[in-house]
Amino acid sequence: MSATITGTATTRDSARPAPHRPLLVLAVAMAVGAALCVVALILDPRELGGQPLWAKPLKFCLSIAVYSVTLAWLIGLLPRRRRLASALGSIAVAGLAIEMVIIAGAAAVGVTSHFNVSTPLHSVLWGAMAVSIVVVWLVTLVLAALLARVRLADPALTLAVRGGLVIGLIGMALAFLMTGPTASQLSDYQGIVGAHAVGVDDGGAGLPLLGWSTTGGDLRIPHFVGMHALQGLPLLAIALESLAPRVRVLRDAAKRLRLVALASIAWAAVVALTCWQALRGQSIVAPDALTLVVGGVVATLLVASTVVVLARRQEASR
Repeated sequence: MSATITGTATTRDSARPAPHRPLLVLAVAMAVGAALCVVALILDPRELGGQPLWAKPLKFCLSIAVYSVTLAWLIGLLPRRRRLASALGSIAVAGLAIEMVIIAGAAAVGVTSHFNVSTPLHSVLWGAMAVSIVVVWLVTLVLAALLARVRLADPALTLAVRGGLVIGLIGMALAFLMTGPTASQLSDYQGIVGAHAVGVDDGGAGLPLLGWSTTGGDLRIPHFVGMHALQGLPLLAIALESLAPRVRVLRDAAKRLRLVALASIAWAAVVALTCWQALRGQSIVAPDALTLVVGGVVATLLVASTVVVLARRQEASR
């Protein structure tokens, strides 16, 4: 992106820092790892917790690759504090690498990585994963604070970055809801403390590859939706700006800003809705009437608000 950065400092494109190499190297490594996981899925028929053994490493390879590229891009938006930002990026690389090595290693020996405290070694590994992901969350929080004072040339993109970071941080933090023991674990301890599912045990029927429970609630859904606001909202802002020369109603920067604001509110609402649904032990594929009504209200308000914004665009362009 070639937008000029303004705010507490101004920088030209020629003064932009070089891409954060460790993060990009990690992204490439994760892409290679994802390809290897696909091969392993084909060649290794074993299952763990009702899912293909190599499905979890594949998902984490893809997630870490996307996050690494996103973080490298966000660091590149900072006109100042570049040394601090670079150090934060390197810390994130270390945390993510630790997470991935433990997940892949556990899959290689056919045991679960998450929530596994069945032996002292597994407890240490699970603790290391927990610490590493907290560190990554804190890195993202500090970057969000640094970017809060940075204004880009396109106000819509500025809002998208800020909104994506806030919702993304909330989505990442929702993972901590999964770490407490369930009622069944308290009554019949099997070396596992924590679960993705609510109302049912982990390992039951789930969506292909994603593994999200189809028989009970699943906290991975709001976690996933929230995290990817980091990518979704900025991509929306970039798409709107790219379409502006060809779509007349998008040429007004203020109107693009309003569309991104609506998208941010809607994204946060979906995170809240899916979290509420999961905590009630309700499957994503079997919403009850109340969930459908609330979801319908959110969708209706979003569509109506978008129509109003677009109508005002047309009036302004006459």
